[in-house]
Amino acid sequence: MSKVRTPIEVRYQETDQMGVVYHANYLVWFEIGRTKFIENLGLNYADMEKHNVVSPVIDAQISFKKPIRYGEEAIVETWLEKYDGLRSVYAYQILNGAGNVAVSGTTEHVIVKKDSFRPLSLRRAFPDWHEAYSRQIKGNS
Repeated sequence: MSKVRTPIEVRYQETDQMGVVYHANYLVWFEIGRTKFIENLGLNYADMEKHNVVSPVIDAQISFKKPIRYGEEAIVETWLEKYDGLRSVYAYQILNGAGNVAVSGTTEHVIVKKDSFRPLSLRRAFPDWHEAYSRQIKGNS
């Protein structure tokens, strides 16, 4: 399985009254990891957006195991869990400085025309993405 590891700087403004990272910020970290994963494949969201296409989240699952606090190290591991030509499911683990899983989850995405939100086939609209994703899934088998 091809995972991309992205270090995250835990900023004070990301913490809550309990001194731990506020739960919604982990979804932002997922996005940071997903963007780095895509860039690692030689692809770029900005290139997709030049064609008036965006990739919204249609489902998100998250599981909290351990808190991460300000000043601690954090790493987001990201990989492609599933891909069928239309939907892409990315998986994530956020590790603390000791290498323990603090948070895990997935996000599911489709691509749509930005102006109409009409769904598109990634396979047809962006064959280079399709090939890269297909290679990732074959590597995961």
